[in-house]
Amino acid sequence: MTERRPEPEIVFRSPSHRDCMDARLVLESVGIANEMLQQSGDWCLAVPDDQVNAAFAELQSYRNDRLAETKQTPPSKAVVFGGSIAGVVYYAIFIVSVAVLADTSAYGIDWKAVGQMNAGDVMNGEWWRTITALTLHADAGHLLSNLVFGCVFGVLAGRLLGGGLAWLAIVLAGALGNLMNAVIRDAAHTSIGASTAVFAALGILVAHAMHPRYKTSTKALVRWSPLIGGVLLLSFMGLEGERTDVLAHVTGFVAGTMFGWIGCRLPETWLSRGSFQMVVGVITGAIVVGAWVLGAR
Repeated sequence: MTERRPEPEIVFRSPSHRDCMDARLVLESVGIANEMLQQSGDWCLAVPDDQVNAAFAELQSYRNDRLAETKQTPPSKAVVFGGSIAGVVYYAIFIVSVAVLADTSAYGIDWKAVGQMNAGDVMNGEWWRTITALTLHADAGHLLSNLVFGCVFGVLAGRLLGGGLAWLAIVLAGALGNLMNAVIRDAAHTSIGASTAVFAALGILVAHAMHPRYKTSTKALVRWSPLIGGVLLLSFMGLEGERTDVLAHVTGFVAGTMFGWIGCRLPETWLSRGSFQMVVGVITGAIVVGAWVLGAR
């Protein structure tokens, strides 16, 4: 007696050949025999009658997985806060002014001697050197490099936090980076330059990219990609040159991520107020000027 084979039944239909092939791969991956055919201009998959329920279940599971992957919360438009251009203008004016004052020994002061970051002096209580050192540079090339990159990263950070708060975070993170550098180095170590603050600004950008103000349903690799990019940029920009203080760049970057994480969690209503940004900007300037007053007394 001949055994009667189950009649095939169509379980999938689509005008797209590619969609039909994808569905076929799903069924074949779990061992469900199928046949692809055309009916009325559509591509169809037919399976034996005794495997219809299993085929429908696998295809539905596949559709659910696809839906979960593509369903994302509509991205909120990122808010750009004001003052970013004003912040970098004041930054440029300040570090160029200090360069001129230092080169001319203005007011009879040896600006580099009283303002450079000396690890031993910092550890003995001269904390202001962690700030004044950020405004000093070895030569015109050193100044120009930090002027360019500082303005680029400063504008970007200012758009995320507002010009006033961004530069307060950059200055404090740069100072913290110098302090960490002083703790690790021997007492005779000295350094100058805004690069510690520049890499702090980069750290602020990375912190915001990793933990944005508006949550998204991105995968872990995507969320961590800004950190990877920041480390690569740090290695490209901050690890070359005979006089490069690599550790200061690293500590500035680390400190920047810390301040960036905090800054990006402050209430949006604060950051959007021009008065708040102005007050914070004035405080930032006062901190830097006050550090120089302490150093020059």
